Amino acid sequence: MKTNRPAALAAVLGLVTTLGCQTPATPPSTTTAAPATTETTATGATAAQAAPSAEPAPAAAGAPAEHIKVQHILIAFSGKVPGKNITRSQDEARALAQEVLERAKKGEDFDELVRTYTDDRAPGIYALSNSGVAPASGEFSRDRMVPAFGNVGFSIAPGEIGMAEYDPSTSPYGWHIIKRLE
Repeated sequence: MKTNRPAALAAVLGLVTTLGCQTPATPPSTTTAAPATTETTATGATAAQAAPSAEPAPAAAGAPAEHIKVQHILIAFSGKVPGKNITRSQDEARALAQEVLERAKKGEDFDELVRTYTDDRAPGIYALSNSGVAPASGEFSRDRMVPAFGNVGFSIAPGEIGMAEYDPSTSPYGWHIIKRLE
């Protein structure tokens, strides 16, 4: 069966409009209509958008990437994700995030780690446009995501894995273990 990949990607991304790392004040930038969802997810719409921190250094020599695709695992703790009954403490979440990061960096299957550990929805894949770059169909603008998500995603090279530490202003939902896909 032949699939229209851009349309399929846009539809999938449309389903995650309230997920991951998106800041709640602004909707995603997509041109494809997607089914509405009322489910509050791992990074639902309650935190205020924080000002982005300084631009990270590009992962490779030259200009920073304009468009990237990442996959992430959100490790949250009690009270950080609206609509989710997460019972682990902040210290337990920090320890789990470090453990999952180490396992990912040692080469464990990232898709399986996402399915097992994320407090967001699997597969946790996001296409992002950099600050000042118009999002393509199905992409989220970096400025519409929590700052730490883009800071890590745009600072690592394809295939690399990094982590956004929990910070109330730049990563308010918990720890994001991020693998850059493209």
